[in-house]
Amino acid sequence: MKKFLVRLFATLAFFGISQAAAQNVTSYVNPFIGTDGDHGQVAPGATVPFGMINVCPDSQDRTHAGYNYRDSRVRGISINRVSGVGCSGAGGNLSLKPSRLQDEIRIDKKTEKASPGYYEATLSNGVSVKLTATHNVAIEEYTFPGTEARLNIDFGASREKAREVSYQFTSSTEAEGFVRAPNVCGHGSYKLFFHLKASQPFKIEGEKDNKADLLFPNGTKRPVEIRIAVSSVDSDSAKKENTLVARKSFKQLQREADAQWENTLSKIAVETSSEDKVLFYTNLYRVYHSPANVTSAAGKFTGTDGKIYSARGFTYYSSWSIWDTFRTKFPLLVLTEADRMSDISQSLIHLYQTGKKDWSTDHEATPSVRTEHTVILLLDAYRKGIKNIDFRPGYGGMQEEAKRYASKSPDQKLEASYDFWALAQIAEIIGEKDDARQYRAQSEKLFEETWKKEFMHIDDSFTKMKGNGLYQGTRWQYRWAAPQYLDQMIEWVGKEKLQEQLDTFFAQNLYNQGNEPDIHVPFLFNRFGAPEKTQDIVRRLLTTDMTHIYGGNAEFKTPYFGKAFINAPKGYMAEMDEDDGTMGAWYVFSAIGIYPMTVGSEYYEIVSPIFDKVTLRLDNGKTFSIQTKNRKDKNAPIKEVRLNGQPVTDFQLAHSAILQGGTLELVY
Repeated sequence: MKKFLVRLFATLAFFGISQAAAQNVTSYVNPFIGTDGDHGQVAPGATVPFGMINVCPDSQDRTHAGYNYRDSRVRGISINRVSGVGCSGAGGNLSLKPSRLQDEIRIDKKTEKASPGYYEATLSNGVSVKLTATHNVAIEEYTFPGTEARLNIDFGASREKAREVSYQFTSSTEAEGFVRAPNVCGHGSYKLFFHLKASQPFKIEGEKDNKADLLFPNGTKRPVEIRIAVSSVDSDSAKKENTLVARKSFKQLQREADAQWENTLSKIAVETSSEDKVLFYTNLYRVYHSPANVTSAAGKFTGTDGKIYSARGFTYYSSWSIWDTFRTKFPLLVLTEADRMSDISQSLIHLYQTGKKDWSTDHEATPSVRTEHTVILLLDAYRKGIKNIDFRPGYGGMQEEAKRYASKSPDQKLEASYDFWALAQIAEIIGEKDDARQYRAQSEKLFEETWKKEFMHIDDSFTKMKGNGLYQGTRWQYRWAAPQYLDQMIEWVGKEKLQEQLDTFFAQNLYNQGNEPDIHVPFLFNRFGAPEKTQDIVRRLLTTDMTHIYGGNAEFKTPYFGKAFINAPKGYMAEMDEDDGTMGAWYVFSAIGIYPMTVGSEYYEIVSPIFDKVTLRLDNGKTFSIQTKNRKDKNAPIKEVRLNGQPVTDFQLAHSAILQGGTLELVY
């Protein structure tokens, strides 16, 4: 047996296959999960962690991210998109179509493949497409059959109509310029400078309306490679980015992209079946698609005011969808990317210094969405020890933002009370005692008035979606939307009665996994002293078929019965937007056994993981493991919790305990 193993490992080594490679976590990522219609609104594009590029085909019947698995017709191949968000999305720029503009071409689905940092397919006209990316360069390889090699380029391509386009061909292999296009839902805009470099000379035909055909005389003899670099600063910066990777081949850049993903995703190691690993690592993968590193190679970036700044002592990030991602995604990055979260936090404080809007300004560095609830995110990062967070430079901007907290509808009032709660603590941290008292009082008053009037006394209207002006949810769902004030709810209603109402909420299928307002609610049972109920609900949401009455904006005509997370193109329950890593991070936290129920607090709620062992590899060099003991039945409740051998009785875990390293043992 020993000789056999020696021969086996020798054979693997001969073919360049190591034991580690065989266990490469990127192999478990399925980028097609959630790409079918309104089941996630994501795309399988080639990208790297926190990159400006996500290069991918755009379907004729496109979704918010441009790509729709069920429609094989190709509009073109664009370089960027925002993942899993609403309205018409954003991005879709600098689109290339390997045919005449009017031709219909389709993806041969049998040939379509994707993995982190890579996409390939053969089209109906025989053209083979391979795509990879760096953080700001799209690398596109086209192999043309037959007698003609043609690419139609649309310099003005955009999810919504571009507001300004400028380009020029600077040689027989190059073009440069910029595009300014709307952000998500048409709020504000971004400006991208670009530099295009072709691997062989082209001739220009039919130049009109920001479109042109590029003909490659030698394009049928060898593949045509197009590299499109982008920058928020200027075209020269984009050109420099292309120059920096000019000597690297497609395969080298593909391997580098895969290595970046391997390094990022392997910060969480899990022991489980392959099927569970696919869902886990794919959801983890989605978390890292934004924000984007928009700092140029020379250390410059464009601020939200349109001015050029030097990044001194940090890397500047942009592309925000904080309205949902503050709940799960950024708390997960605090755990897995502590060093990067320092840069992200400093970027957000810079945003406050330079004219932050609730959505976006007209001067964003890359496609973006919205930035409400940033104060909660920043407080959470600070409480969990993220370094170099100085609130003072951005505090004036935070105060200006507080003046415009929306408070017309009951849900807006609850959300504003959460923001005031966080801002009061930030004021306290920087020594603004009077401000802290004022914001705390505003938070408490707004919550009490709103909750007692709108949510305390349950009636028949509580099951109506968008009732009484609510945005995307019912009064039942928004009832629990201020977990920082759970003690007050208990005081006014009574602990036993409130728990009974929470039981009713789940027993009658009033919870909605398909939208964010109540995704923290399963973990409330921990605070009522009934952790076994949290464990049961979360396990079922992760692994079993369940009934859902509500979609994203209305009741289903027929309730949805099935899993919320599936290893298939219809990867999420119907009408469930992935929301730029929000739902992916919910899955990851829930699956590993801890959850940040109250963002802005340093505590996690402990829940039963679906894995037997989880290992977190922290940026400080330490490891923290979550392990099960004596679990013979996945449905069994936790009987005892031990942190480094010491009992934990309240089913809460402090972030500071994780940073010290060690083991959380769950005994069944």
